[in-house]
This record gives sequence, C-alpha cells and structure tokens, in this order.
Amino acid sequence: MSIHATPGGQYRAKWRDPSGRQRSKNFATKREARDFLATVRTSASNGTYVDPQAGRLRFAEHAEAWLSSTTGESTTRARDASVMRTHVLPRWGDWQIGKIDHLSVQGWVSELGRRRSPATVAEALRLTSGVLRSAVRNRLIPFNPCEDVALPRRRKHDHDDRVVTRDQLSGLLLPAVPTRYRMFVAPTAWTGLRWGEAVGLQSDALDLAGGTLRVIRTVVEVSGNTDYKPYPKTGAGRRTVPLPRWLVPQLRDHVARYGLGERGLVFPNAVGKPLRRTLFRSRIWRPSLVRAGLLGSVEHTGSKEFTGRWIDDEGRANALTRETYAAAVKAVASAAGTGLRFHDLRHSYATWLVDDGVPPNMVQRVMGHESVTTTLQLYTRRTENHDRILDALGGSMLGADGPDDDDPDDGPAGAMAVLR
Repeated sequence: MSIHATPGGQYRAKWRDPSGRQRSKNFATKREARDFLATVRTSASNGTYVDPQAGRLRFAEHAEAWLSSTTGESTTRARDASVMRTHVLPRWGDWQIGKIDHLSVQGWVSELGRRRSPATVAEALRLTSGVLRSAVRNRLIPFNPCEDVALPRRRKHDHDDRVVTRDQLSGLLLPAVPTRYRMFVAPTAWTGLRWGEAVGLQSDALDLAGGTLRVIRTVVEVSGNTDYKPYPKTGAGRRTVPLPRWLVPQLRDHVARYGLGERGLVFPNAVGKPLRRTLFRSRIWRPSLVRAGLLGSVEHTGSKEFTGRWIDDEGRANALTRETYAAAVKAVASAAGTGLRFHDLRHSYATWLVDDGVPPNMVQRVMGHESVTTTLQLYTRRTENHDRILDALGGSMLGADGPDDDDPDDGPAGAMAVLR
C-alpha cells in the first residue's frame, strides 16, 4: 500500500485487493487517502473487503441476476417479477447500487405509501432489500441500506377477512350464483378449501360414498395460464375433509349433470379446463354478490332504467343507471369496492367451526394449517353475537324493585337523566 501525489494536486492511494490485482483511488487530501487505506487493510484482514469500484454496477443488472437465481413456486416468482417491474425498477433500475443510501430508500417507501397499499409497499421493499442483500453477500457494497427502513402501518379495514353467515350463504348468495357454479361455491364454503385446492379437485380425491374429499393437489395460475401442482400449499395442506351429509347427493347430481373435466376435474369450466381466478371473479363471483345484495344493489327505477347503488371503500355513496338489469349488475360489480372475497368463504368456514365449539386442533387439521396459532389468529374472526353480550349484562339498571314513587329521580325522567 502506498500514497503518491498526483500532478493535479490530489493524492492517489494504491493497494492490492485479495485477488492480488493492483487498485487505486484519488483523494483530495493525504489524510483521507491514509484513512482509506487503513480501512482497506482492516477489511482485507477480517474478510469484509469490498471493491470500491463494484458499487458502480446498475441496480437493474443485479436485480435481473438475483431474480433469475431465486427458487420457489411459479406463482411466487411471477408475483415478484411483476412487483419488481412495476414498482422497484422504475425507481432504482438506473442507480448504481453503491449510490443507494438509507435516506433515499426511506423517502421512496414513504412516497410509495401515499399511492399504494401497505402490503404493496412491503413487497416492493422486500424485493429491493433482497437485491441489495445479495449485493452485500457478493461483496459489491459494504452494507444493505434497506435495513431499519420504516414501513407504513397496516390498518384493518371493514373488508378485511369478512365473514358471511351460513344463512346469508344459503339464503342470499348461493341462489344468486349461476347454476353451473353453485356446486363449486357451496362445497368450497362448507369445506374451507383454498381456491387452488377447490379448482384442482379431481374425481380420485372425492369419496362420495364415504362423505369426504382429500386435498392432494392444486391448480396454480400464472399470467392467465393454469397448471397442475401435484402437492398442496404446505405439508399440512395434504388432508382429508368431511363433507356435510346434505351436500353429498347434490355433488353427485352436479357431476352427473355437467360431467368431469380434463384429468377428472370435478369443477371444470364450460370447456373442461380448470377455472381461472380472474375470470371467475369478474364474470361470476362479483355479479353474484350484487344480485345477492352483498355488494351494493340494483333496483328498477323506470320503464327502461335500472339504478345500481353502492358504498365504496372510502364510505362514499355512488349510483349509476343502465337500460337492463344485467347491465346494471355488471356495472356495479365492476365499479364497487372490495366486497366479500372468494377466499373469505374459507375464513367463514373456520369461524363457524370455532363459534360452534369445535376444538382448535381439529379446525387446524381440516384447514390444513401448519400451526394452530395461524388458525386462531389469522383465519377465525368470531361472528358478532350481541344477544350473548346482553345476556351477560343481565338485570335491570334500576334494581329489581323498580322505581320508588317517593323519589322523582327514580322515575322514567330520572332514568333518562342517568342515561344522558
């Protein structure tokens, strides 16, 4: 290691990196050059040496290499690529990774949080941090500037993990679902299957004689294309689920009427292929919610006028008119807020079981959860039962003997005064 003055009045520090190659860097003062070489000497001795020139690599280049090296499910990789393309690369793609600092990342996260949901911001930061963590491990930069970046708070919304009651499901929603898909929604709701598990259910996993179904495979959807996966989401996901007795003959009739799809699919689309989530949501699920009165409403307001109304996620009232009932339903389904999600049928199933006193460990098994904590904390939202609360309060505010005629404050006016 050495320091030499340059003709331009600077000081050039020279050293050899761990591979033996000669390196140099100019500084304004001799002290800065000396301090830098001391840092190089220390990092080389403890194995943390980072080439000062390596940080010039563009973020997009390393991000591409990092994404291509990751392992995981095809759906996860597709989601990560989408978030990277939509949110991360537009901000950091052209940056040299060595120029990205903590303050810049925090500012980006805060700005993105004003435009996108907390979940989206968290995913964008996770991917950004993953790329830069890889850069640290590959000795391109000395530290990860994403560490200790504060994320926007995740707040619960009214539409988060909604629960539909059994009466609402059987009396309102199911009658509003087109006949062909009614026997797809009902078994999913009364068995707690995930979307991919229900779509991927094949005849060899359905035991109508025994009144059970087995979850042994799923269907995944990536970029509009469906594919079969010969195993469920987790190890605990491989399970046997009992069917309600009344559901068995209806399932048998459904199969007899519509037949099986490719590979023995029990719930195929009209051409025998697996159902696609995005199309089912827009064409079947959300219009059914509207017809059931669970996502806005449509009423006949004129000879050729149907008015659709809904309250959006911000609490604002909205209305539109169309010439036909079907057109109004379609418009409300497209424009309305979040509403009940198909996955909320699974939340509802777990809630029904817990509310009815089924032991949590049994709920855990039929839900296919790795941990009972997941069952209790994430998927069960106890339904509101105000009668139980009022019964617990019991008694009379004024006492068992009622008001005292000699004391005017014990009469109705006095009671109202207390309430006020």
